[in-house]
Amino acid sequence: MDDINITGLVIEPAENVTRVLTREEQMREEHRKLHELHKGHESMHAEMLIILMITMIVAQIVLLEWKRRHFRSFQIVTSLALWLIPFIMSIRMSYWRFIVFWTLFSLITGLVVRKALEKPLQGSTPRLVYKWFYFIYKLTYVLGIVGYFIMVAAFFGVSIVFNVNPAIWMDYGLIIMYYGLYFGVLGQDIAEICASKMAAHLGYYTPQGMPTRSLDKNICAVCGNKLLVNAGEEGIIESTFQLTCDHTFHEFCIRGWCIVGKKQTCPYCKEKVDLKRMFRNPWEKPHVLYGQLLDWLRWFVAWGPIIMSIIQFINYILGLK
Repeated sequence: MDDINITGLVIEPAENVTRVLTREEQMREEHRKLHELHKGHESMHAEMLIILMITMIVAQIVLLEWKRRHFRSFQIVTSLALWLIPFIMSIRMSYWRFIVFWTLFSLITGLVVRKALEKPLQGSTPRLVYKWFYFIYKLTYVLGIVGYFIMVAAFFGVSIVFNVNPAIWMDYGLIIMYYGLYFGVLGQDIAEICASKMAAHLGYYTPQGMPTRSLDKNICAVCGNKLLVNAGEEGIIESTFQLTCDHTFHEFCIRGWCIVGKKQTCPYCKEKVDLKRMFRNPWEKPHVLYGQLLDWLRWFVAWGPIIMSIIQFINYILGLK
């Protein structure tokens, strides 16, 4: 059909008009191009999958052996990786909100750790350290739960009732849950190091071997302060808790030692602590499961990026794309 001229206006033929693709059509086109790009690369993809599986298995074995043989160095390197890798990635991706929270957490926690490493150790320091890390533990626990429920609500379309796009709720829920889990595992790792250092400075605990000081009956082996009441009696300020090995501690101290410091042995004689007996309240038992979840997250956040970088480097050396 020729061009149509009406009162001086020229209308181009329909075949010359460029149609704007919808979002769905754009995604289909991108998928088609990606499929064309990788067409005929099935053998290469199989090699990359084999490299991925072998590297993951070998890395897991190496990390477990490192942890078993040299736990101290493994703990320090893992904590440093957990602390620095997300920060470096956030700088590269300009995640300024995370950088601000990370900086505030690092500054305050750094001051607390400095107090925990002082020699001689002040009598009030263990209680201060456990209060800070127990606060972080509780706060991150709540953040993790809140973020999870926001994501579940978005999945079931609850956000539509409030005239909000479910994707927005899903994004915020994921961010809140990540903040809770990340700072939870980071705080717990640092607290574990502080707990061992403080108890060792007091002389009632050593990672291996017997204590260097004998423990009096009215002294708490975690903080080195006097016990105010006998075990089983209701204290006005704080109660006293007795383990199955008959050693007694401030209830707050032994809870901080087990929950926050992740220790499941007596701070003095290293007899295994019966956590079920310690946490009689059913509402406190989820905290133990939460600690196990943080242990899994530690491997994912600290070593996951390193292992994936190794896999990418191997693929690059072998010319696999």
